[in-house]
Order: sequence, then C-alpha cells, then structure tokens
Amino acid sequence: MTPNAEHTPKQIRRRRIIGLLLKLFAWIGAALLYYVCFALLFDTPEEYRMREQTDRLRMEYEQLSNRYDSLELILDNITERDQSVFRILFETNPYDLDIERQEERLANYEKNISKSKKQLLHELPARIDDLDRRCNELEQSWHKINELSDRMGSKINYIPAIQPVINNQLTLLTAGYGTILNPFYRTLKSHQGVDYTVGEGSSIFATADGTVKEISDKNSTLGKTIIIDHGNGYETSYSHLLSVGVRRGQKVQRGDIIALSGNSGLSLAPHLHYEVRYNGMRIDPIHYFFMELSPDEYQRTIRIAQSGMQSFD
Repeated sequence: MTPNAEHTPKQIRRRRIIGLLLKLFAWIGAALLYYVCFALLFDTPEEYRMREQTDRLRMEYEQLSNRYDSLELILDNITERDQSVFRILFETNPYDLDIERQEERLANYEKNISKSKKQLLHELPARIDDLDRRCNELEQSWHKINELSDRMGSKINYIPAIQPVINNQLTLLTAGYGTILNPFYRTLKSHQGVDYTVGEGSSIFATADGTVKEISDKNSTLGKTIIIDHGNGYETSYSHLLSVGVRRGQKVQRGDIIALSGNSGLSLAPHLHYEVRYNGMRIDPIHYFFMELSPDEYQRTIRIAQSGMQSFD
C-alpha cells in the first residue's frame, strides 16, 4: 500500500471538518448580517414605544411653546395698555418692575440653567398655566383701573402725588410714619406723618389741587399749620411753618407755594411735618410721592423712613 493511499481517510475527515467550520462561520455571519440589517431597518417593540413617546412629547412641546408665545404677546399688550393708563392718570412713566426684580430674575435664571431639559419640559405646562392665570388677573386689573380712571376723570389731580419740599437727592427725610422716639420726652410715640429737615424759609408746596380748609395758630403744638382739603376723602397737613402764603377757602393747585418752613410750635429744629389723611385716617405719606419718584428712589425712600430715625416734634 502506498503512503498516499494510507493518509487519504484522514485528509477526507479534515476536509469535512474544515468544510463544516466554514459553513458554521458562514451561517453565523449571515445571522449577524440579518440582525444588523433588521435592527437598522426595523424597530423593536421597545424602540417603537420610545420613538412614539418622543414624537408625542415633541408635538406637545411645540404646542405649549406656541401657546406660551401667544400668551406672552397678550401679556405684553395688556402691560402696554396698563402703562398707558398709568401715564394718563399720573402724568409720569410707570414703574419698571423688571429693574426692581432684576436680582430675582438672575437668581431664577441660575436656578433654571442648572436643570435638565427633561425637568424643564416637565415644569413647562405648570408655568404656562401660571402665566395664563397671571394674564387673566392683569387683564381684570387693567379693566378695573380703566373703569376707575373713567369715573375719576380730572379728580386725579386732587390726589396727593408729590413731596411737599424740594428733595431731589432724598436726603431731607428724617423721620417716617410709625412708632418713633419723641425728642423731648425720649419715649416712643406714634408719628403719623413724615418730617423733612429743611432750612427756615424753604418753600412748601401743595401736593395736590384743593381748597385751604384750615390755618391754625402758631401757639399750638404743631405750630403754624395749613390743612388742605382735596376732596375724594383726601386732606394734607403742613406744620411748624414760619409763615403762611394762603388764606382759608383759597383754591390751590399741585405745586403751588403755600408757605415757608419754620420752627414754630413744639419743635426741636426747623423742619416740616407733613401728613396725608384719607377719610379722616392718617396714612403713610411715603406712598403718595409716586409722581416724582422712580422705583429705585421709592424703595430708597421706604428704607430711609423705616430706619428708625428720630422725629423733630
């Protein structure tokens, strides 16, 4: 027997094994290729569900964004109308609330920028609803203000709206409304007006149109005092005057000089004591300087008035 004939069965078996392995690899390759093609062309049930959910969320986001833009446009329109009414009523530009809330808005921005898109998307519907509610409230407020302005007409001129002295730098206010230290008895007392430290002989202005109701005697505790009746329940009082430039029953207009400041009555130093009364009740005059104070000046005036200063009467 030749050597070639002796090894033939082994060679045949090896060839068969190699053939089987090649077929196995071919089937594995075909299976992998089929899986890759199937994965690329077709979605699994889980992938289909996630894709459908993503499409739905994208559609909802677009709808909410459109609604947000629409509400923002309406809100801007209402705000502009509200500002227009403010200018007509008070003859000045309205407060810029964006400036007042700048720090709050920056803090809110920093808070939102740290959130994920998923969190922001989750919060968006609630914010849209809140904006819608605020828009409705603002529109109702605008209609109410418009109605009140129509009723009042020129009577707005009879509401106190300026400071009774020239105080452009806001440095003359020395005592605010509320409980304060009495300069003579060193005890706490109710101070129902505001004090301005002004030099003797400084001009005192009427803060609204009205009629001089009363001019008191210099021997009273408040010294020489003028009381002006503005109608609509409003009265203003100017005390510790040096001299009076009006007479009882005289008509005055906002900005008219009605007196000169002094130190009459029970007074520690020359100053003006100014009061605003509404329906017989003394109220804080700080909130009736809106015609000449900017939002920042208004906030600063409030801080000055609340700083616990000592009055001069």
